[in-house]
Amino acid sequence: MGHYRVTVDTGGTFSDFVYLNETTHEISVAKIPSTPDDPSKAILAGIEHLLTQGVKADEISYFCHGTTVGTNALLEGKGVRTGLLVTEGFRGIYEVQEQSRPHGPTIFDIMYDKPALLAPASLTGEVRERTAFDGEILIPLDEQHLRMELRRLAKRNIESIAVCLLFSFLAPSHEARVREIIEEEIPGCSISLSSEIVPQIREYYRLSTTVINAYLQPILSRYIANLDQRLNGVGVATPQKYIMQSNGGMSTFAATARKAVATVLSGPAGGITASTLACRTTGFQNLITFDMGGTSCDVAMIKDGQPSVSNRGKIEGRDIALPMIEINTVSAGGGTLARVDDFGTLEVGPHSAGAIPGPACYSRGGTQPTITDCNLVLGYLGEDNFLGGKMRLDRAKSNAALAANVAEPLNMDVASAAEGIVRIINVKMQEAIKAISTMRGHDLRDFMLLAFGGAGPLHAGQIAQELGMAGVIVPLHPGVYSAMGLVMSDVKHDYIRSRLSPLTKTPLEQINHIFAELMQQARAELADEQFRPEQIQIEAALDMRYSGQGYEITLPCKAPLEPRDIGELRDSFDQIHQQMFGHKAPDEPVEIVSYRVRGTGLVPPVQSPIFEKRGLALKDALREIRKARFNGQWVDTPVYQREGLDVGMSITGPAIIDQLDCTSVIFPGHHARVDDYRNLIITMTGA
Repeated sequence: MGHYRVTVDTGGTFSDFVYLNETTHEISVAKIPSTPDDPSKAILAGIEHLLTQGVKADEISYFCHGTTVGTNALLEGKGVRTGLLVTEGFRGIYEVQEQSRPHGPTIFDIMYDKPALLAPASLTGEVRERTAFDGEILIPLDEQHLRMELRRLAKRNIESIAVCLLFSFLAPSHEARVREIIEEEIPGCSISLSSEIVPQIREYYRLSTTVINAYLQPILSRYIANLDQRLNGVGVATPQKYIMQSNGGMSTFAATARKAVATVLSGPAGGITASTLACRTTGFQNLITFDMGGTSCDVAMIKDGQPSVSNRGKIEGRDIALPMIEINTVSAGGGTLARVDDFGTLEVGPHSAGAIPGPACYSRGGTQPTITDCNLVLGYLGEDNFLGGKMRLDRAKSNAALAANVAEPLNMDVASAAEGIVRIINVKMQEAIKAISTMRGHDLRDFMLLAFGGAGPLHAGQIAQELGMAGVIVPLHPGVYSAMGLVMSDVKHDYIRSRLSPLTKTPLEQINHIFAELMQQARAELADEQFRPEQIQIEAALDMRYSGQGYEITLPCKAPLEPRDIGELRDSFDQIHQQMFGHKAPDEPVEIVSYRVRGTGLVPPVQSPIFEKRGLALKDALREIRKARFNGQWVDTPVYQREGLDVGMSITGPAIIDQLDCTSVIFPGHHARVDDYRNLIITMTGA
């Protein structure tokens, strides 16, 4: 029997590993340089790192991976050549999209263009068939015409096809037959059916989600197959191999390969899962998560101990109609590049040095300054203790890169240039936080900033102070926190079925029948994944709206429903509508739009240990005194080793705290204490 859980979150610069010994409950971590050409190489290096410590491969009984393979392919436009089949006469749905522009500055951009179509008009075919709004078949499927369209598409060398026929979520038989014919006409072609990927109302969102799945599926499927083969090759043959999904739950390798679109927020979702546990251990129920890595910064809101989850989201302007944690991402990380443009303006981002060549101080060929170079020049990072001393940073190269690319063109000294760059990137990240908080009516004074990622705790104190937040929390292992969340995640599958009907006029038997079918599907899939009945948890919800509205509200409910539950659901809907939009209409009829079920396979929980005082003194944790720059002044700053900080210990800024996976900065006027879980709780003077 195996005794280890291994999780990995692959980032743009480093891949983060967490190793949990399930017998002793001991946790160890590692950071391995990412291999963007093939992320599985870094994963194998992380596995081998554990094996060199005497662990046998067959002792690894659980593996979970937060991946950016699908995300990067979507963002970089490197998916496969994708065709699209739609009902005859409706090929314009994908091109028209929502008709409106996105909110924000884009509204004023006269040069705005919608994202390029992943399945262009030249690769779109029309299918002669028609299903009515109530599921009645009006025009049977014309199979001969379909074969002609497929032969035309086959000549265009498509690798994947998305199929989205009108009202197929009510009657999927035509899409099912289309798949059979595609398999005959284009053997080996990847096929994504909208009736399987997202069987719900609203044609464009269903179509967009299905196209994205088709665009990514062959890439993710090949990647997962290659990774599985490599893991088996080193002896990690456990059937419990999972990929993180955008909804904050895991899915098996096989299920993920079929539904690639569900992984577009795979990496950052792990950090949100770990953050919900932080609510319980720290006592703070309102958090803004701040995950700053090598290439990007991801922020999310946790209100009253629960993350904000949406049933629809956008990735680079592309719509995805699947449950996902609401995460706002900006191009701001340790590898973000700074430069002076042709007009003499300082630009910070969006481009990144990535893992190769990386920041100038990595000595891997990088010559342009990054945020990491700035933090090294300002004294926040040390040259000889990066990654616990396993990687030396070259301050001279950071100075040279900043001087040549920023300081000299702007006629300023290197330190001032570095401060200016950091100030700009901080403002960008503050705007990302405002977008999910103050711009939605939340008061940031009620929220703590939970800082993690390799660079998050370097910047969090200054950002929290300027935003007027309650303080900062730095968890015990911030640099690998997203991977830590993967250790704590359960397996989750979401199911939906759209059936539009009045709430009070829909027979209770019909409602319960639909729920029963979805719940049976959930239990069957989890049972196939080796979860016992007592390990399976089922949740139900209804999407409801006032009759005629263009949007819905999701209300959790029990299933099966009883007669009295209908009135309670109606009252709850009115109250939630009042809370969300400031008004309600209790005399207006309410409609059921969609039925939702979430099946959860419960993984044995990980208990966060409570640490005892060891009787250490603060001076015992002191590594060195280093000059660091705060508010334009160089200050002799104590640098502490975090492993030497005892429970209950207090630190007054300025101070720097080093550890294997991260560096934290305690700014002047800030006060940090170590709680019973060895989190750093940082507050500002007067906070």
